[in-house]
Amino acid sequence: MKIPKNSYQRPASLTDAAMHYCAGCGHSTVHKLLAEVLDELEIRERTIGVAPVGCAVFAYFYLKCDISEAAHGRTPAVATGIKRALPDRIVFSYQGDGDLAAIGMTETIHTANRGEPITVIFINNTVYGMTGGQMAPTTLVGQQTATSPAGRHPATMGCPIRMCELLNTLDQPYYIERVALDSHAGVVATKKALLTAFQSQVAGKGYSFVEVLSPCPIYFRCSPQKALQFVGREMAAQFPVRIFRKEGVPVHA
Repeated sequence: MKIPKNSYQRPASLTDAAMHYCAGCGHSTVHKLLAEVLDELEIRERTIGVAPVGCAVFAYFYLKCDISEAAHGRTPAVATGIKRALPDRIVFSYQGDGDLAAIGMTETIHTANRGEPITVIFINNTVYGMTGGQMAPTTLVGQQTATSPAGRHPATMGCPIRMCELLNTLDQPYYIERVALDSHAGVVATKKALLTAFQSQVAGKGYSFVEVLSPCPIYFRCSPQKALQFVGREMAAQFPVRIFRKEGVPVHA
């Protein structure tokens, strides 16, 4: 049967394996968008991803590009080593909030501060999804988790860390944007941000960082539909969706 040209088709860079992610999880959507970007830029054969401990670790099941695993929190360091050893490759890290903003905070900051020419994709769902829904560095004030059952309290647990804002204080990053998987428009914006980040690396520019506000219905303790609302209302209120830096220049809100 002939497939119409305007019909949806699986991206060539996405495997045909059934995804294991929970219903409503944002990882599967980002995987699809990543595969589309690799296809459109025709860079799959020279792309190397780095995935850490956490839900992000399973990226190698679904993307048809070389992917290396990294010890928890060391993803940017591994990505830096690969890019320096193979400067002609397109290198990206795919990280969750625990890996990037907790145990890996040092690597994240210093990689960005050096302006390493890699692409960092940060999936922020405000909880530790793989290990039981514990509080993350990005957990919202008042949000209930396995380790903050009464809600996150700033006096004893601190406030959510805004990674885009933090990295934007540094001089070297080339591109920083935060997007949200809360709607069709949000998915389109996420695809555009990923495309921009990879195009920047293809052009030989510096460090790019894309933060994706992503739903985790299981540990938000709600339906997938309500999880999307939580992303668009609660998370986006704490983590504003916008471009923070473009072509190495901070963009004011």
